Amino acid sequence: MNKDARNIIRNILRDLRVELSDEFDKNFERQAFFSETWQRRRSPLRPGGATLVDTGALRRSVRSRTTETSIVFYTDLPYAAIHNDGGEIVVTPRMKRFFWRKYYEATGAFGRKKDGGLRNDKRNRQLGSEAEFWKHMALKKAGTSIRIPRRRFLGVSPEVEKIVRETIERNLTEYFENLELKI
Repeated sequence: MNKDARNIIRNILRDLRVELSDEFDKNFERQAFFSETWQRRRSPLRPGGATLVDTGALRRSVRSRTTETSIVFYTDLPYAAIHNDGGEIVVTPRMKRFFWRKYYEATGAFGRKKDGGLRNDKRNRQLGSEAEFWKHMALKKAGTSIRIPRRRFLGVSPEVEKIVRETIERNLTEYFENLELKI
């Protein structure tokens, strides 16, 4: 390849990296993969919270790697693939122990009155539903499956293809306009 072609490709990849990084990050704000809305959670753990954004680690883990002729977006978190592609997780005895621990943590956090009874406030009601969730999970039989719905945040879509096409066209147009000025 000649020098001009390498420069054009480098500029295209740099622009794509910036634009697609922004769009993939916006998927977490939209709670959708462009126009494909993510399925809402049924868990009572964080009512009203954003889907796929608990600590923000998944969102921050999206990275890109560029070579001379390509760009790859990826994340190295072990749970990213199951969220992006969906699937099933088989319940193990270790998971059941974890669920029981979370259940006991939730039940121990209830606010109490001076006489020892439970307070009837919003926090206790939420803890009650959280404790029930963990108890339900802990009572699942080992070997059963938990279905995780597909909530894509990375990948190819018509919107990504449109961004790629527009970026290539814009860079080529700029190159040819600058070429005409040099002649």
